[in-house]
Amino acid sequence: MGHASQFEGDEKLSVCYYGKNKEVLGTAILYLTAIEISLDVDADRDGIVEKNNPDKESWKWGPNGHGAILLVNCDSEKSYNKKPDSEEARISKVTDLKDMSLMVLRTRGPARLPKGYKLIMHISQGDAEGVRVFRTESPDVVKNSLLKIFSAFVKDFPLVLSSEVLSQEVPYLGGSAEMNFYVEGLRFPDKDFDGLITISLSLLEPIREGIPETPIFTDKVVFRVSPWIMTPNTLQPVEVFVCSTSDNYQFLKGMRNLVTKSGYKLKICHQYMNRGDRWMQDELEFGYIDSPHHSFPVVLDSPRDGTLDDFPYDELLGPDWVCDQGGSQKRCEQSGLVRILIGVAFPTATKGRNMTKVVQDFLWAQKVQEPVALFSDWLLVGHIDEFMSFVPAPDRKGFRLLLASPDAGYKIFRRLHNDGHGQAKMFDGVKDEKPVTVDEILSDENLRAENNYVQSCIDWNRDVLKRELGLDDDDIIDLPVLFKLKNKDVEYRAVAYYPDM
Repeated sequence: MGHASQFEGDEKLSVCYYGKNKEVLGTAILYLTAIEISLDVDADRDGIVEKNNPDKESWKWGPNGHGAILLVNCDSEKSYNKKPDSEEARISKVTDLKDMSLMVLRTRGPARLPKGYKLIMHISQGDAEGVRVFRTESPDVVKNSLLKIFSAFVKDFPLVLSSEVLSQEVPYLGGSAEMNFYVEGLRFPDKDFDGLITISLSLLEPIREGIPETPIFTDKVVFRVSPWIMTPNTLQPVEVFVCSTSDNYQFLKGMRNLVTKSGYKLKICHQYMNRGDRWMQDELEFGYIDSPHHSFPVVLDSPRDGTLDDFPYDELLGPDWVCDQGGSQKRCEQSGLVRILIGVAFPTATKGRNMTKVVQDFLWAQKVQEPVALFSDWLLVGHIDEFMSFVPAPDRKGFRLLLASPDAGYKIFRRLHNDGHGQAKMFDGVKDEKPVTVDEILSDENLRAENNYVQSCIDWNRDVLKRELGLDDDDIIDLPVLFKLKNKDVEYRAVAYYPDM
């Protein structure tokens, strides 16, 4: 049959049976009903759900790839009693639909299915942990709902699939019809979840009463959950976040003037919220998730669980602003996306401090920003921003790597000595610091040995960064910074000898 049926059994096929002498033994007539069924998604990622795209059942990375993209719906449409929308098994506002991916069931055929036949949408138990599917109550509900875009509650989107409902019959509308389904991601890719979701639709045929129906046709589509993508600190800022504490009034005053003069927004986390924890950069990292139909920022909430722990949820979570559990890292640009830099112990160390494994697993699972491990366990705090940072630049790769360098520091002190400034004092008048002259620094053999050790640690990381990020020496600026070693937990760790990065 070359087209769908308008009525049940509107086409027929005659089958004749003949004997040896070509006599007619009997005739059977088969009444045929043809139904077109297509479960469709935006497989070519152009923002349009096209009909029966041949690539809808598979997924491929890259600009020439294919496959539908699913967003994790973890923002909050509420402005009070906030919690991620993914924690609610319902659609409470029409605005929530834009956070979901559209899936369309297209059918063409008679007004109703033959008796006993039914359409079943289904999903595997493993995939069901990461997705929910809602549908429109009727073909006209979307138009009506868009007119009510600011209404508070909508009841026209019943739940079809979830972790508790693995299969459900869906309506067959008859004629030439389309029904919209809204697919909601519930979790990001992780160690135990590759991000791929398969949703199937089957036409079941009855056998006889008491015997289960059997599928005679199945169509399926594949989604991949959008990875969390960290934004680089070399981008143009939009808003600056800072903590207000009892002892940083002058710093806050200067920051407010700088941000205002630059034309950006300033978000202050006051002391009643931070409870004395000033380390905003250790609590959260900014990123985003993206799809052809929608994108929004996602804040990765560090597992450090300090007194700033409530800030992302209480102050940032909202419509198109998301908080997700994760970790704190630094980053740099490469090839349009970024590589995420993480601090670890030296590869040959039998014990040492590494980034939390659950965070490392999460970052690796995102696929698009392969982490680069840097040796940072030699530092007292262990954060890689103690010896390196990236800044924007107008040429070359668009950025420069700033790298602490004890060797560069000693060059400056030797130049000061040669220029007759050997008795110039550092830390003169600084509270709780003993003044020290340039000549005393140069003659301190212990300090020199400590900085030789630090330089070797930094040189190791320099080689890693050049190799992994494709940098050369012209992309790196050495900053003259000395370090000193302090005893911590029966081991010596490095801290900056004077204010550095």
